[in-house]
Amino acid sequence: MPGSMEAAALKSSALSPTYKACQLQNPDGNSPLAGCPEGTLYVSTTDPAADYVSIQTAILSLPETGNATILIGEGEYLETVNVTRTGPLTLLGQLSPETAFDPTGNASTRNLVHIWNNKYVPKNSSVDDALTAVLTVAPNSAGALIGSGTNGAPLQPFFGNTDFKAYNIDFQNRAANYSISQALVTDISYANASFYGCTFSSYQDTWYTGRNASTYVVDSIIYGQTDYLFGFGTAWFQSVTLANRACGGGIVAWKGTNLTDAPGNRYGAYISDSRIIRSPDANVTVVTLQSCWLVYLRTYMDDSIQPAGFTDFDDARPVIANTTYYAEYESYGPGANNSARVPIEHILDSTEARNFTVEGVFLEKPNWIDYEYVY
Repeated sequence: MPGSMEAAALKSSALSPTYKACQLQNPDGNSPLAGCPEGTLYVSTTDPAADYVSIQTAILSLPETGNATILIGEGEYLETVNVTRTGPLTLLGQLSPETAFDPTGNASTRNLVHIWNNKYVPKNSSVDDALTAVLTVAPNSAGALIGSGTNGAPLQPFFGNTDFKAYNIDFQNRAANYSISQALVTDISYANASFYGCTFSSYQDTWYTGRNASTYVVDSIIYGQTDYLFGFGTAWFQSVTLANRACGGGIVAWKGTNLTDAPGNRYGAYISDSRIIRSPDANVTVVTLQSCWLVYLRTYMDDSIQPAGFTDFDDARPVIANTTYYAEYESYGPGANNSARVPIEHILDSTEARNFTVEGVFLEKPNWIDYEYVY
């Protein structure tokens, strides 16, 4: 992962006023849970005061319903985290008082908790992408499946976690230091999930917001190369950095809206007040903004973005006007070239852009987002 030399390029600076007292490491002799919500579980691979040494074991100890909080101590966690419970769950990454407030820092330099695996889809395999995810939030294994093609896995009649949150955690798929194959970091399906000051790193298919899922990511960094944001659901990325690691793909591959199954929905990826840059660990990088249902709002784009901007999903799935939508509003930087964009793209004016807000996209003001998080 990028080090402190890249802090200025990958800035991610905020902390949670709600959980800061819990997350900051306490002096020796004090309880690691001082300042935490009552009932918080503590996970650590090195601290004898911990309730559990595995994050997944701690999650499995929880009842199906009711609020739950887990503080994760500094360290490396080689495991797959799977959340099927419906009750609200918050994962907190422990932070050091010495680096948490560094104004030149970012999530990569600040976060002390790294959750990772090295799973990927073998070549010519029928393995579903979902089985490679580092973090899965879904009601069951059928709900987590991604499938293939324009329709993906069969629609399920379930809904999982109503309010999953994670703060200051690095989620990493370390299958290889190049695009070996599909190697997911997140699979959020049939659930509501939000992330604060986190990082997500892989090469292909880093982030997935699945069917009937709603996700909100803020003040975070996402590393990838090929279609590293994809899905069927509704995803809002606020003040994030998208770090392109290499050539060979687009940033977003979203399946678009579906007014037949969900009338009035606003499925798609919405990227607001963010930055698209060449990752510090990349070589030569040229990517497209990609498709199929995607809106960029007030986003900086460096010269790794091709002038045309968007491309069709592939030759077998050309643009279909009523299911495909590309749009930008006030993009800026070397890669923001409105005059060279593909003709089908929408360059929004201020009136049109007002249709794309958190409340407008999710069709309500979501009660599962932490609005007190200051960034």
